Amino acid sequence: MTESFVEIRGLTKTFRTRDGNVEVLKGIDLDVSRGDIFGVIGFSGAGKSTLLRCLNRLENPDAGSVVVGGVDIARLGKKRLREERRKIGIIFQQFNLFDSGTVFDNVAFPLEIAGAPRKEIKEKVESILDLVELTDKSRCHPAQLSGGQKQRVGIARALANEPELLLSDEATSALDPQTTYSILELLKEINRRLGLTVVLVTHELDVVKCACRHMAVIEDGRIVEKGEVRSVFSNPKSATARQFIRISEEFVRDFAVQGGESI
Repeated sequence: MTESFVEIRGLTKTFRTRDGNVEVLKGIDLDVSRGDIFGVIGFSGAGKSTLLRCLNRLENPDAGSVVVGGVDIARLGKKRLREERRKIGIIFQQFNLFDSGTVFDNVAFPLEIAGAPRKEIKEKVESILDLVELTDKSRCHPAQLSGGQKQRVGIARALANEPELLLSDEATSALDPQTTYSILELLKEINRRLGLTVVLVTHELDVVKCACRHMAVIEDGRIVEKGEVRSVFSNPKSATARQFIRISEEFVRDFAVQGGESI
């Protein structure tokens, strides 16, 4: 049996609002194997991004455990949490780059915060930029880059501290289909070359089908289905999975009717 790298048990999260409490996660149990590319798919408001943000304590869970590499992230104090977060990289939908800094500056930032020596920073940044195929953009600013290039910078920055876990929060939602495919291929290559465990959340069915080996379906704060991607799509058991598949099939059919050559 493959070793679990992420183990979530009884995870709950409630947001307090002016209109009352909103229970977003309702007792999540989930395992992600070391070295896997694991997808969590759900519609807007299902709780998928909150689940992801609990993995590095950008959101504090109300109850339950979040064990990453044998360490319960949910139980750590501030100092130890900072140390463990260096092992968890995250890439965002809106890139979150520093507009005033160059590509090099953006990737170097986590290393500078960690107090790495200047020579080490230079060597690491150059190596990572080579990995994400942005060596020639080192001195460019974000405004000079395409959306796909900006996301590659975001991925490079997430890799700077040599994490063991990489989180992707709707990282391809702002990209066109061709660029989305190139980013997913990059994530698969990073997973293969570096042995990283990757967890990505998305509302895009094709992202899961293209990149992930295993997946979970989240609905109204609960995991309603999980398993191998091929198995879930060939025999969906949850209403949410069936709805995603139906929407995808309708889109392909409509595209063909309108004269599309490929999808």
